[in-house]
Amino acid sequence: MVKVGRPPQDPARQLERAHRILDAAADLVLRWGYGKTTIDDVAKRAGVAKGTIYLHWKTRDELFAALLRRERVLMLAEVRQGAPATLGELYGGYARALLRRPLLQALMRGDSELLGKFTRQRQQAGQSPTMGPPLEAYVAELVKLGAVRAEPADHAMVANAVLYGFLFVPDGLSREASASRIAFLVADTIDRAMSTGRPLSGDDADAVARATLDFLAAAQEIAEQRLAASMGGPQKAQRSV
Repeated sequence: MVKVGRPPQDPARQLERAHRILDAAADLVLRWGYGKTTIDDVAKRAGVAKGTIYLHWKTRDELFAALLRRERVLMLAEVRQGAPATLGELYGGYARALLRRPLLQALMRGDSELLGKFTRQRQQAGQSPTMGPPLEAYVAELVKLGAVRAEPADHAMVANAVLYGFLFVPDGLSREASASRIAFLVADTIDRAMSTGRPLSGDDADAVARATLDFLAAAQEIAEQRLAASMGGPQKAQRSV
């Protein structure tokens, strides 16, 4: 006889239940904020016993860290679906995807009202859509192919500044701009600021597109590994989303 609250033996069912709990947590934190959302609230919304949540996560903090890591995975998957072929298109895709994900926006903004202490845990949860060494290697490849200027350096700083600037301009300036318009402006600004302005050969353009998708694939794989490690239970070894 299966006891109440005992985890299902099927890892796929365990994983489905974990995602259902995260769905409930996302709905509640967006409505009430992290500080006012309790494990009891999440359990009730997900239709599980409170103890069931602790089978996956030992603390509320661990649950919400998993939620934010899942948001990152979903965001990167969405960007990959758009098949960006240049650095500008990559960041335009980030802008469009982030505008669909208020939890990641709150993390990037440092919104303590919505996310509480998680505004101080940005490195652990991954507040930026980009990553240090993998991004640097990707940009170095674009420089070699003649798609991006070598100077001035600090390419990641420039690209992220453009992205953050357009995402978080004062509401009075951005209220009328659609997500598509903001994504276009991000892509166009990065291209103007960082591209060499020289037309690429067909082979080089194809190589830039491959490098862009390879970077995204690597970023998503790392994000999925981090999510899997925070999901709890036997499903850690599985692909998480």
